[in-house]
Amino acid sequence: MLALRLTRGSQPAVQLRRLLVAVASAGTGFLLLCTLGYAMGHPDSPAAAALRLGWCATPLATTVYFAMAVARTDPATKPRPGLSAIGLGPARLMAISATTTALACTLGSMLALLFFLHLRGDLTGMPFDGAAAEFLASDQPLPLPAALTLLALVPVTASVAVALALRPRDLRPASEKGPARSYGRFGAQGRPGSRETFGAYGRFGAHLRAGARGGEQEPEQPAQAEQLEAPSEAAPPSDPSRPPAPREAPRGLPWGIAVLAAGLAVEAYASRAKDGGGLSLPGGLADGPVSVLAGWVLTAIGLALAGPGLTHLCGRLLQSVGPGALRLLAGRVLMEEATRIGRPLGVVCAVASGGFAMTALYDADAPAFGPLTTLGLLLVTGCTVATLLTAALEAKHARADTTAALLRLGAPAAMLRSAAALRAGALLALFLPLTLFVAELAALPLAGR
Repeated sequence: MLALRLTRGSQPAVQLRRLLVAVASAGTGFLLLCTLGYAMGHPDSPAAAALRLGWCATPLATTVYFAMAVARTDPATKPRPGLSAIGLGPARLMAISATTTALACTLGSMLALLFFLHLRGDLTGMPFDGAAAEFLASDQPLPLPAALTLLALVPVTASVAVALALRPRDLRPASEKGPARSYGRFGAQGRPGSRETFGAYGRFGAHLRAGARGGEQEPEQPAQAEQLEAPSEAAPPSDPSRPPAPREAPRGLPWGIAVLAAGLAVEAYASRAKDGGGLSLPGGLADGPVSVLAGWVLTAIGLALAGPGLTHLCGRLLQSVGPGALRLLAGRVLMEEATRIGRPLGVVCAVASGGFAMTALYDADAPAFGPLTTLGLLLVTGCTVATLLTAALEAKHARADTTAALLRLGAPAAMLRSAAALRAGALLALFLPLTLFVAELAALPLAGR
């Protein structure tokens, strides 16, 4: 009930993002149900049905990734002072966020089921003159347990992923960590390992007077008070030309380059291999060995891993060779937000390179893309772009205090807009050639087939 109340009382922009999650879940659920319909209509082709189900893994992954990005930017589940007193600690807020994500994805899955039953003619008769009857197996009864199992994939996977991403963590350095703390009721507040006697802190400030006598030290205060009194890490700078020092560089760039090189090597080896199982690409694309798909997957993972490091490198390059206030501000912001926007940017780069490679391999004599292939491409592209925009919005909210401080110190608003445009141009100048280069290399294995 609390999750429903928080969902109902959210702002329109938050509701729009949740609605987009429901739409993405509906599209993915409909693809899964169409795979079930194909398997029912072609019982003698289990391999083809399994391949169609395997192609649904990409829309499923992008939908879950988008749901995680929306859950991270949900203001209703952000820790705020006073929530721990009513039992809404980090663990409880994480559970509420996972429940809200499950509700949005379940709504989309139910919409997909209703539309699927409508196309089969189970609700109001056969629509579109029975054009969808062949691949939906409308002449056979629908196995409800199998359909519900497929529809539960998106809500269960998304809620588990959100719970893992938003689980409570101790962000203090290892040198500052004291004894292990246990979580109270609903994970409301961490408690020190040593127990206090009943009423030890309630005798009208006796503990404060005891600390003042004889130069004795005051006892350790609760963890929540330490967090409230600690200075914010995002404190506004004292000079508009000197933003806060960025964090250390992400460590995934070498691994990303290594995985990307491995994926390209697998694709190059697949282009020379004469044997191996065939891979039937959707939408009239060229066929090739199964190892090509493994190479494409490794390439996409490598770009996603290398995205934060490349974004951090782009920010460092902006500040090189005697930067002014504009370049320094843009570069520092890129270095600070490298992890937040770098990984979604790497995923968009991977999807764009894959789409460019598929377009280059398209056979003009083959039939046009079918409705299911088009739906899958729209889902993958839309979810990745929406995830990037959501991450950019999250980054904007994270630096809202710094932006307000810069405006109070006299920084012109035009300079802030110019810094944003400079960041976007620098990222485009780095990732666009990289996307085209990877796409050309990814299309080479199947170009001569």
